[in-house]
Amino acid sequence: MKRLGLLKLLALSLAAAAMVAGSVSASPPDRRCACRNRDGARYELGQTACIRVGDISYLARCEMNLNVMTWKKLRDGCPTAEIVPMSVSVY
Repeated sequence: MKRLGLLKLLALSLAAAAMVAGSVSASPPDRRCACRNRDGARYELGQTACIRVGDISYLARCEMNLNVMTWKKLRDGCPTAEIVPMSVSVY
């Protein structure tokens, strides 16, 4: 009977340790962690930017990979805004 109580205590201790370890690994990265664009602009984790390398441009998101901040390519090209002239109707 005493052995069963000891086993329960050990199981609870291991479960508590696992929960603490899980919450530590899920903590947000340090605020000092950020990506830098070629022009030196700072981007926080999760932000997107248009990256230009020579004649090539692509949309990328700032991510963490193996404790290193890096740009993950989302798609070729960058979003652009375009002004389209309105057509005039004569009644």
